[in-house]
Amino acid sequence: MTNFKFSSLTYVRPDFEKASTFFDYILESITKATTFEETKKYIYEFDEFSKELVTMCTISFIRHTLDTTDKFYEAEDEYINNVIPTLSPKSVAISEAIMNSPFRNDIEKEFGKQFFVSMELQKKSFCEANIPLIQQEAKLTNEYQKIMATASIDFDGQTLNLYGLKKYFEHENRDIRALAVKAYSDFYHKHETRLEEIWDELITIRNQMGKNLGFDNYIPLGYMKQGRTDYGVKEVTSFRKQVQQVIVPLCQKLYNAQTKRLGIDELKFYDESCIFPDGNATPAGDDTFMIHEAQKMYHSISPETGEFIDFMIDHDLMDLKNKSGKASTGYMTSLPIYKAPFVFSCFNQTIYDMQVLTHELGHAFAGYMAMRHQPISNYYHVSTDIAEIHSMTMEQFSYPYAEMFFGNQADKFRFAHLQEAITFVPFGVAVDEFQHICYENPSLTPKERTLEWKKLEEKYMPWRKYDKDDFFDRGGYWYHKLHIYLYPFYYINYTLTTMGAMEFKMKDAKDHTSAWKDYLNLCKCGGSMSYLETLKSANLCIPFEEGSVEKAISFAKDVLLNSEFVKF
Repeated sequence: MTNFKFSSLTYVRPDFEKASTFFDYILESITKATTFEETKKYIYEFDEFSKELVTMCTISFIRHTLDTTDKFYEAEDEYINNVIPTLSPKSVAISEAIMNSPFRNDIEKEFGKQFFVSMELQKKSFCEANIPLIQQEAKLTNEYQKIMATASIDFDGQTLNLYGLKKYFEHENRDIRALAVKAYSDFYHKHETRLEEIWDELITIRNQMGKNLGFDNYIPLGYMKQGRTDYGVKEVTSFRKQVQQVIVPLCQKLYNAQTKRLGIDELKFYDESCIFPDGNATPAGDDTFMIHEAQKMYHSISPETGEFIDFMIDHDLMDLKNKSGKASTGYMTSLPIYKAPFVFSCFNQTIYDMQVLTHELGHAFAGYMAMRHQPISNYYHVSTDIAEIHSMTMEQFSYPYAEMFFGNQADKFRFAHLQEAITFVPFGVAVDEFQHICYENPSLTPKERTLEWKKLEEKYMPWRKYDKDDFFDRGGYWYHKLHIYLYPFYYINYTLTTMGAMEFKMKDAKDHTSAWKDYLNLCKCGGSMSYLETLKSANLCIPFEEGSVEKAISFAKDVLLNSEFVKF
């Protein structure tokens, strides 16, 4: 189907009984296959059926997040979340049949060794006892997401959701910034008891999942679910240590310069997002203007990105406006039967909008390329530690086009965006360490967990000072990070991949043609290789190795510290 628009796609509830019967048929067929060609035929048949099933489930998910108050799609999403896990035993059985096939060598030659690596991971991370726990988990994460999506906060004579309120964090008036942060904090404080309960239940449920697989807690399973096959906790710990030693001191310098630039005695949390005393760069036009300029930019970057952005616009594959009831998040997902990415976000008339048009569309471009260059849907998606390189690097490739979006404020955008890319990293590793602490120490009380977050702020963000906000000051800020609730152990990926994006920035400054070639190859390869293999194929360093963090950020560090905006 080539002439379609997402808004007009027909949704039909997936027939899971039919799916179950089909899975039985595929299992029997692969088990009885007498030739490689016959086996390959059934693998592709299973892949096509799976793409149709996933596409329909994804349509439901997108429409639910577009309006979390829509009862129909809320019920559909809950139904799918309950039933999908029940297919896992048959899916695992099919994987085992493929792994045990007498034609395994031929299959590997056809699809590559990662085809089997991902199946082994699926097998190791599954047990039937976890099915009801996965269903409980989905209910809790949906509840958290709905609390966030339905936020209704009276501020500045308006009723705002969380994205709308965060716009004021950048306001040039310090008193308004402080009031906005206080209103944001009050929202989470108001919901603290239920948020504590949801998190407590999630820790218990997820740790039981890990125990059901023979682990002490959820952490090993969490790493498996992130697709990590060639590194683990030890390597991530070494990376966090490098961040503390190398990036935290740089951030302190940048915030010291910001304090002087703003003309204040002491930087408070509500000052961190205000980079310039006369206000941050803001888009030069509305939502429609931004999308129009993005289309021109992507046509200028390369023929591939031009083709991609036209596809996204022609098929109505972006929903970016901020609306009441819309989920408070941003994401890219895919409709594999259409080889179509979909981008979801909430514009709020800040530089965040430009980040959406580059970050989420960076994900989407990678998905678009993989869906056109990989033979099977297993490889349409990459492990999350690679995926964020696509998005963050696309942000960097957009810098030459900043004038199109910000006019004479383009330099302010470039500086603020690059500073945020670096200053974010300590927060990102703190989120990761916090999750390790919580799953390793399930007996901690909710208030003790919040205290642990406070300690991590002191470790990784020593500059952070909350002013007259008891809730955030005792460690309540972590409640706002939905990844902790929804996507366990995902968040470290943003920090690992920042290193890759900063490397691409450095390479781009030296030789754009070579940098773009490496980036395009990275996007085309999809999930066909492991993490370390993919880094190697894109000529990127391994962030766990000693000295790699310092090397990766060296160019960005020089750009920031030598900027006209930095004076000590």
